Parts: sequence; structure tokens; C-alpha cells
Amino acid sequence: MSRRILITGASIAGTTTAWWLIQHGFEVDVVERAPSFRDGGQNVDVRGNAREVLRRMGLEELAFDHSTHERGTDWVAEDNSVVARFEAADSDTDHGPTAELEIRRGDIARIIFEAVREKATFRFGDRIADVVQTGNSVNVTFASGRQDFYDVVVVAEGVGSHTRELLFPDENEPRWMDLTIAYFSIPSLPGDSAYARQFNTIEGRGATVKPSRDGKLGVYMGIQKKPEGENDWSVERQRSYIQKQFANDGWEFPRILAAMQNVEDFYFDVLRQVHMDRWSNGRVVLTGDAAWSPTPLSGIGTSLAIVGGYVLAGELAKTEDVATALAEYERVMRPFVKQGQDVPKLVVRMLWPHSTVGITLLHGALRLASTPIVRRVINNGFARDSNAINLPDYGTKVLKLEIKA
Repeated sequence: MSRRILITGASIAGTTTAWWLIQHGFEVDVVERAPSFRDGGQNVDVRGNAREVLRRMGLEELAFDHSTHERGTDWVAEDNSVVARFEAADSDTDHGPTAELEIRRGDIARIIFEAVREKATFRFGDRIADVVQTGNSVNVTFASGRQDFYDVVVVAEGVGSHTRELLFPDENEPRWMDLTIAYFSIPSLPGDSAYARQFNTIEGRGATVKPSRDGKLGVYMGIQKKPEGENDWSVERQRSYIQKQFANDGWEFPRILAAMQNVEDFYFDVLRQVHMDRWSNGRVVLTGDAAWSPTPLSGIGTSLAIVGGYVLAGELAKTEDVATALAEYERVMRPFVKQGQDVPKLVVRMLWPHSTVGITLLHGALRLASTPIVRRVINNGFARDSNAINLPDYGTKVLKLEIKA
């Protein structure tokens, strides 16, 4: 193998894979359909083995420097009085609604991007249009008209990956999680808490506001319901839908909805997991959310993306035989992914009640959360075991890459 690889997708999974491939001596191109690198986004957790990967990259300390410093999560009543509090440091196993390393998606992606941008070739504003495999290489045609040959193509896009659907048509069997959610950022106010605040109202509606950096609050507005194709709507229709659903609610919703009208980072999704019988086809391989999205409900989507990139690069470096490398990558990652996707829908239904009685019962259960058995149930509902994989050691030394974050 000549060691030339294309990655499509420049977020966390793609940049992590690129970083480790370069560690192993590969030549890497990264193509991203967005016109420029995408900052911002919702808060994400980096847990367990993913932190070990960042440590091996020499980036863990920098990631902590960019953390949101969220102190924990509060369930609150309409007047913002605290019903139950979960401290970030409550769990030695890094479970729970707030991880020790809580960071904005764009910030952790930017940290890794800046560490690798001078070593890989990044092309923004383009995408894969066609792929032809010849046995020993992959001929890629891009939407821009450019053509090139690679030894392996890595699809590291999101849950709705267009490239996955192009190259693995109809192979994804999504598991819908019955939660429709919108993410965006609004300006923070002096009285905002250092804790994330979760508020529930009736009919499965609720929201979380999370402290972020740069004077912002991350907002998550959700509705527990069956999917009805909302993920295919226009952004304007999605934004209008959220506005109508919460227009008559109290708490912080008037403030949130007023600010939502002008946000530039509005993102809407109907949560679903990606379930694929295979992650590779010849010399094309999936990683990150394009391969296995566990949804944010798992608490380890970002951790899986980081560990997956590390393992994929390591296995490709171990052997000249691509089929063997990709089979071993899947063997290592499958149990970790399976455990990460094991999020019971009942947990979603319980945490997003539909009635005042349901809210009362939820609050009662949360108040009991100081007992070990209840805390274990709640924590396991938020995050799977982020140390469930035996992290391989592929024997590389950390390069001293210039970091500009």
C-alpha cells in the first residue's frame, strides 16, 4: 500500500483519524463540504479512553483549557429552584449528565484540526461525487470535477452522511430514539448558573441550558415524540416548529425563543442511531457518526469518534493488507459501539414526561438520586461505559506538532 488516504469530513472523527494516520506516516487529504472549518456547536463530553487518546496526542491539557467549566447538572422547577443536583465530580467512572471534560464540539474539533492542519491537506467547499474501486486503489471524483487516486477512503461524516448513502445505499437501519431536538447558542446573562439546568414541562417538552465559553449558553430544546420526517424539513420550517411548540411555556422559554430568531448556529435533528452490518466495502470505510451514531443520549458519541479514529489509523498502520486492517478495526470497535448504543428508549420517555404527574414522579426519583442504586440507574441512562474498550497501543511516539488553538 502506498499509504495515501482520503478522509471526507473535517469534524472530530475526521481530524482525529487524520492526526493518527500522519503519526503512522500516511499522506492524508481531507475534504469537507462546508466552505470553512465549523466552530461552535453544542457541548460534548470527552470521557474515559477518549481522554487517554487525547493524552497520547499531547492535547488533553489544551482541551481542559477550553472546557466549559460546567460544574454539574441541576433539574429545576419553573422558578429555577433546584430539584436535584448532579455534580460533575460525583462519579469516579466519569458517568453522569456532566463529564469532567465538557467542551464545545467546535472547540475540541478545532484543537485537533489546528494540531494537524499543517501536516494534512484540507480542501473545504468540496465533496465526493463518485467512487470507483479498482482493487488496488480508489478513483475519486469530486463535485468540483477534480479526480484523484487513493489507497483508502475514510467516511467520517455525520449521522445523515450523504457519502455513506452514496457508497452504502440503503444499508443503514436507523434506530429512532423518539426525541426531536434543536441546538443553538444564546447570550448568557449575569445571573446564569455555572450548572447546566434541565427543565421539563408537559407533553414531553423540555430544555437544557448549559454554560459555555465566550459569554454564551448552549440551548437544547426537545420534544419526546415519534419521528414524523421533521429532519427533512427546511431550517426555516424547523425553527418555526420549535417556536410554536414552546410559545406558551414559562421558565426561560420566552428569553430563549426571542434569542433563537437571530442565532446563526441553529441545528435541528430527530435523534436516531446508525446501525450498519458492515463498516467497510473494499477500500472504503466508515467511522464516527457515519458508521455508528449512538446519539447524544449515550454521552459517549464524541468519545467513540476519538477512539474510532485512533483505532482505524492504528490498524491500517499494522498491515499492508487493507481488508485485514479494516476487519480488525471493526473487531476492536464493535463491542464498544454496541455498548454505547445500548440506550433504552424507556429512559428517554422517563426523562421527558408528558404530564404533571410524570414530572412529579421524575422529580421524586431525582431527589432520591443520592442513594447509590438510583444514582447508578440515572448515570447509566446518561452515559455508557467510556472505558469499555481495551485501548490498543500501536507503538507510536507523539509528534511535536505546532498547535495554534
